[in-house]
Amino acid sequence: MEMSRFTNLIDLNDMSEEWWLGVVKKAAAICDDPAAYAKACEGKIMATLFYEPSTRTQMSFQTAMLRLGGTIIGFDNPATSSVAKGENLKDTTKIVSSYADIMVMRHPSEGAAKAAALTADCPIINAGDGSHLHPTQTLTDMLTLYKEKGRLEDLTIGLCGDLKNGRTVHSMCKALSSFKGIKFVFISTRELGMPAYIKDILTAKNCEFTENSSLEDAIGGLDMLYMTRVQKERFSSEEEYNALKDVYRLDRRKLSKGKSDLIVLHPLPRVDEIAMEVDEDPRAMYFKQAKYGMYVRMALIMTILEAPRIPAPLLKGELYPSVCCANPNCITHKEYYLPKSFRGVGDMLECEYCDERRLGN
Repeated sequence: MEMSRFTNLIDLNDMSEEWWLGVVKKAAAICDDPAAYAKACEGKIMATLFYEPSTRTQMSFQTAMLRLGGTIIGFDNPATSSVAKGENLKDTTKIVSSYADIMVMRHPSEGAAKAAALTADCPIINAGDGSHLHPTQTLTDMLTLYKEKGRLEDLTIGLCGDLKNGRTVHSMCKALSSFKGIKFVFISTRELGMPAYIKDILTAKNCEFTENSSLEDAIGGLDMLYMTRVQKERFSSEEEYNALKDVYRLDRRKLSKGKSDLIVLHPLPRVDEIAMEVDEDPRAMYFKQAKYGMYVRMALIMTILEAPRIPAPLLKGELYPSVCCANPNCITHKEYYLPKSFRGVGDMLECEYCDERRLGN
């Protein structure tokens, strides 16, 4: 069984609700008095390995560590590292983790963070793995709700745009479905709808969700509207992207149908799914949300570094050496040495790296 000696953040649902709330409340305390934490990570080194472009996530992590008194190493372009020479994920992360106390990684392949954690010599934080998960964005969203709505329960949350490829909305559904009275409204086209495995998770938790193809019809019943961009980099062709990119756009007229205390969030970057005129509305919280991301990452870094080193299994399923994951973007298709581990779900097998399901055989 593959074990880790560290507390990693791969999937938020690996942690308890008490743990999530602890991070959020610590972040809220940092918001109130950031200077009190200026030396909390003095002498510590954080490595940031960003295999794909990022502005907010990368800079907020780096700023968070610097504000805590620590230092940073890493890369933001694999072309400037040994990855360009063909070095595999295991070797890169094994070496870099030996230089650092904590490592933050973003990667275009689903399951990459878990794959790295199998052999890393320091804790791993998943800063986004393909279109799979983005747990630190979810913590940012939770802090924003906690600060702006005063609660994480009894909320109707609308998720709009590319729900198929949006790792931020996948992570949010998995986490917030654990809280009482949460209802989701999925606003998208059929082609960009929420994946079946996320709906199955919500159903198993008795979390209510509905689907609506019209933003204008749905917005009036929402406490929070979470806009997402249609992600060009996740499409196989430019034609497919162009056919769907302008379907959902929030403007002043549509926003006028929302509640007076509605809050509008967006993980950013935006393209044109939120009109610039919306920025002046007091319900637009996405720039404030981005700043909250720095504070929640400060809290997260402290929490991970302070956690006791207790061995814990990373892969809990069974090994199927001859079975291939059905997801072509799963990390197991690029890093062939990885154990092919699957959980059993009825007649289905679920990949432990990316959660993709396939018929068992």
